[in-house]
Amino acid sequence: MAKARVRKEEEIKGILDKLAKSKAVVFATQKGVSVHDMQALRRDLRKEDAELQTIKKTLLKRAMSEKGIEADVSAFDGTIGLAFSYGDEVAAARIVVTFAKQHEGMAIAGGILENSVVSSESMKALAALPGKQELRGHVVRAMQGPIRGFAGVLAANLRSLVYVLNAVKGSKP
Repeated sequence: MAKARVRKEEEIKGILDKLAKSKAVVFATQKGVSVHDMQALRRDLRKEDAELQTIKKTLLKRAMSEKGIEADVSAFDGTIGLAFSYGDEVAAARIVVTFAKQHEGMAIAGGILENSVVSSESMKALAALPGKQELRGHVVRAMQGPIRGFAGVLAANLRSLVYVLNAVKGSKP
């Protein structure tokens, strides 16, 4: 039984809202992946402020054209899963790529980054990047290095003074 027109329009509106809120979207084809595995993927995505929604290609094409994004969704095989990443741009791509490596039926078909369509290779490259928190950690470590070195130099001078004073103290009765 076909979906009613109103329900299809509501689904397109929901996709448009999610496209507006998301920082990155991963397109994934899913053939032969069990419901249990898909639930595990959805659970992993939710932990990273992302979500997965399955949509028909025709509805995705209409939503993309309304959003002004040009994409050839007819080239995708089977049903399309859209992984929306709301917090970290890399999170959804990383989780879906990892899932696709473990399940043969899942394949990355491309994605949207900054309102432009990118290839599946670009999404896989994005997934290889470190996440936002990890990058912040790298920056903090890089800023901390010179400060730690300076503090070490200052402490070495004081330590040397203490050694000299202890030596003088030890030599006098």
